[in-house]
Amino acid sequence: MDKNLKVEMSWWEMNSLAGTEGEAESAGERCRLIAEHGFDGINGFLPAEENAAEWRRLLAHYGLSFSVNAYPASLADMDEFLKKAKSYEGTIDYINAQVMQPFLVGDEAVRLLAGIDRLSREAGIPVFVETHRGTITQDLIRTVEYAQALPSLRLTIDYSHYVVAGELHTVTPQAEEWLGKLLPHTASIHARVSNGEQVQIDPGFGEDSHPMLAHFARWWSAGMLSWRERSGHGTDALPFVVELGPPPYAITAGDGREISDRWRQSLELQRLARRLWAELGA
Repeated sequence: MDKNLKVEMSWWEMNSLAGTEGEAESAGERCRLIAEHGFDGINGFLPAEENAAEWRRLLAHYGLSFSVNAYPASLADMDEFLKKAKSYEGTIDYINAQVMQPFLVGDEAVRLLAGIDRLSREAGIPVFVETHRGTITQDLIRTVEYAQALPSLRLTIDYSHYVVAGELHTVTPQAEEWLGKLLPHTASIHARVSNGEQVQIDPGFGEDSHPMLAHFARWWSAGMLSWRERSGHGTDALPFVVELGPPPYAITAGDGREISDRWRQSLELQRLARRLWAELGA
């Protein structure tokens, strides 16, 4: 792990992931591949009670950190999830939350987000709210309003959702200004590239890279820098999650066949994250 940067692999992404030595299906095989290919941890889901011991064993054996996703629609949901997460004390680094209230706005939304942050701090488990379509943060403009009302709001930055929702084929100065307002709240980053029409594209790399990759790399770097300059985000390393979803999230041909190599892209995104971090200096 690069000092204070933790590159995680999305467990969701491992579904139907071609190129991983026969599309690894078992949890043990997936953990081995993730560790052997240089990832520091896994972003996944709260294990069922009967699988908890196996997960602890695998994480310890491969030296992997672990974070989980939650989908609360209320404070009661978040409180219940945190209580379950606390039973895995010492295993779960943080919770990434998609708050399932896309039509909640204004003061009610601010109160819900403030309450989630309060519960998180009381439980001693960091909760980061993801910028995601179909959730309380689906709209960039209103999410900026929440961040201004809640200076301590901790976000998982995933700008693929705002780029596709806003059809940002061209990143204008105005778009840069609004996107930049959330970067000081960066607590973790989800890596995916959108072109303004599809939420997840093959970004290409090097001379073949898509023009949008440079924009995302700049935003990720700015989020990294902001994380370094702040304290109180709740983790001792910045989580950078490579999260390229499987079909039908990934682009497919008419027969449902995936047409890009997500495993190769994932390894390239891991290398890019480490390079961006190194370029910020010690």
